[in-house]
Amino acid sequence: MAVRRLNRSLLYLLLTIFAVLYLMPVYVVAVTSLKSGAAINLSQMWDLPQHISFASLATAWQKLGPNFMNSVYLTIPATVISSLIGAMNGYALAKWRFKGSNTVFFIILLGMFIPYQAVLIPVLRVLDTLHLYGSIPGLILVNVVYGIPITTLIFRNFYAAIPDEMIEAGKIDGAGYWGIFRYIVLPLSASGFVVTGIWQFTQIWNNFLFAVSVTNPPHQPVTVAVVNIAGSQTIQWNVQMASALMASIPTLVVYIFLGKYFVRGLLAGSVKG
Repeated sequence: MAVRRLNRSLLYLLLTIFAVLYLMPVYVVAVTSLKSGAAINLSQMWDLPQHISFASLATAWQKLGPNFMNSVYLTIPATVISSLIGAMNGYALAKWRFKGSNTVFFIILLGMFIPYQAVLIPVLRVLDTLHLYGSIPGLILVNVVYGIPITTLIFRNFYAAIPDEMIEAGKIDGAGYWGIFRYIVLPLSASGFVVTGIWQFTQIWNNFLFAVSVTNPPHQPVTVAVVNIAGSQTIQWNVQMASALMASIPTLVVYIFLGKYFVRGLLAGSVKG
């Protein structure tokens, strides 16, 4: 027992050290964003602000406000659509096996391993042809397409754990393909949607390459606006840190309130398949 307690204490100590090291940049960002411009210098980077100032937060919001809403208009539809398509794909591949289904699944998964840079020029040409280049709808389309492989994988593994007897019972009751999906599969999919929702929300909100390449002002998301602030000739470190803090708040809130459901959802699809 004594050895086990010692090992557990050492483990907690090691995890605490790693957590502190990981959170140190977050501390610097938060502290700097609450300082005035005159109080910022490298030697006092770790010091708490003597006088808390919210001026940098107000300035950052003035610069980021429109772009922040662009990210909201982008992320929510793209997350919902890609999750729904992934659910339909996963349902078909897990419960309605057809000839070549494994090949189709393999081809879909290949999309996860294609770097963004490799398809950037073709994507821009396609969006220009569709008259979607430079707009939020065009960026939504790109993120939906790139999100389909991971959402399909998650839902396929999740639906593989659903007993086949439930699908057969639905067929006996006269339900068809979509009836089974709507009345049997979807009500059981809450955990899967939480996982894909958190994953997609985070990936789309934080994406920079597609955001800066596909959209033009004033339709650019908040990630582009943060970089633009950092790339100005005169860097206001408190405003820059406040901008970074504001841009990260939505993903932090999502993980704080839904993080435990994220882990449960991942484990829910690991029983079978």
